[in-house]
Amino acid sequence: MSSARMSLRALVLVAMAVAVAVPAGAASAEPSASELTTKINKSSAELEKVVEAYNKLNEETKATKAQAGKVATRLAPLQQQLDDAQADVGDIAVAAYQTGRLGTAGALLGDSGGLLDRMSALDALARERQTQIDAFEDTREQLTADQQRLATARAQQDAQAKELQARKKKIEADLDKLYDLRKQAYGSATSSGSSYSGKIPSVSGQAGVAVRYAYNAIGTPYVWAAEGPNGYDCSGLTLAAWRAAGKSLPHNAAMQWDKVAHISRSQLAAGDLVFYSGLGHVALYVGGNQVIHAPTAGESVKLASVDMMTPYGYGRVR
Repeated sequence: MSSARMSLRALVLVAMAVAVAVPAGAASAEPSASELTTKINKSSAELEKVVEAYNKLNEETKATKAQAGKVATRLAPLQQQLDDAQADVGDIAVAAYQTGRLGTAGALLGDSGGLLDRMSALDALARERQTQIDAFEDTREQLTADQQRLATARAQQDAQAKELQARKKKIEADLDKLYDLRKQAYGSATSSGSSYSGKIPSVSGQAGVAVRYAYNAIGTPYVWAAEGPNGYDCSGLTLAAWRAAGKSLPHNAAMQWDKVAHISRSQLAAGDLVFYSGLGHVALYVGGNQVIHAPTAGESVKLASVDMMTPYGYGRVR
């Protein structure tokens, strides 16, 4: 037997031995429950960053639209005031001309005092109107500049709107992967949350309204970019709770951090906000070292320890 044929026969025998020794499917073993949980937590953290970035861009777009609307609202009546003032100046000029012509005969007959008084009054009125016109024009120039700046911002945001759509598609794709992981680990893509049936702590004032709202939201599913009442993401929940109390917060954790008064851990009181993950997550403190938050896709609003993650900082709504 040639050496080549002997080598080939040896390789076949080794392959058969390996096939017998290694159980079928061992090479592509399913990940363990702990490995799946690690993947789920990592995917959830990455997804939340994308969702919060989406929320931030939405907030910025809304703010620019609101500013543009205010400028447009001010420009229309301002232009009318400017037109009216300019028309008044024209009428005054005509009146001055006519007064001068008609007053010539009177002046020749010795009524020059009355003519001068009328001319002086018209001149003063013309100067007053011109001062108004100058002020109107200065304001209009400023508003026009604001309008142009906002138009530029809107153009940029129109481009960002396409990015929003791309992000939205990415979020949906990431959600599909996350739900698949949850099915593998827990047998279901979502966990069924139940509403809170215990006693809600008694907290006074606006903070009490926010706390009660959050307790009543327990069990509501996480829905990205949602602010209730049928679903919430993290900043959407804190926004909705404080909106019920008459306070306005932006729909983004980092932007909420910029708006609240920063306090220490020792100052925490029910209704305060607790921030996590480098301002990528936010929860509502309800007292007793507990928070209520909207965790992540596949889960529901729930009560948790304030130390469920390392807090980034604490804020009081003002």
